[in-house]
Amino acid sequence: MSIMENLGIVYALCGAAIAVLLAGAGSAIGVGIAGQAAAGVVTEDPGKFAKVLILQLLPGTQGLYGLLIGFITLSKIGILGGGLAEVDVTTGLLILAACLPIGIVGLISGRSQGKTAAASIGIIAKRPEQFGKAMLFPAMVETYAILALLISFLAVSGIQV
Repeated sequence: MSIMENLGIVYALCGAAIAVLLAGAGSAIGVGIAGQAAAGVVTEDPGKFAKVLILQLLPGTQGLYGLLIGFITLSKIGILGGGLAEVDVTTGLLILAACLPIGIVGLISGRSQGKTAAASIGIIAKRPEQFGKAMLFPAMVETYAILALLISFLAVSGIQV
């Protein structure tokens, strides 16, 4: 079989890869940014480790969302848990398009959430009793990653293979 005969599968696999790679990259960048701020705080006060760790972990969720869409996509086209489905080019392109929201938004929101988490870690450094308020800032960025996850999930699930 040539690649042209399986172009639909190729497009669908590209969609899964985009979801996983872009959202994962956003999370890696965001967790790294927040981790730099967290390390500085823990150096000064090791007792704040648990609070800053929670804030550092928040940007990691985008990578998980991208991974979820990647798994759903691979299951839908039969690579996981079954025989390979016949995916025409149009369906493959639809799946690719359905994976874009979590990939693109995951990249942007993961990085942005890392910056916001770093700022919230700064709050914890000076006022640890304000942890609840500090959590709200990066949580607001998370909202948009969840919306992108939802639209990608609904779109991939709604495509008939």
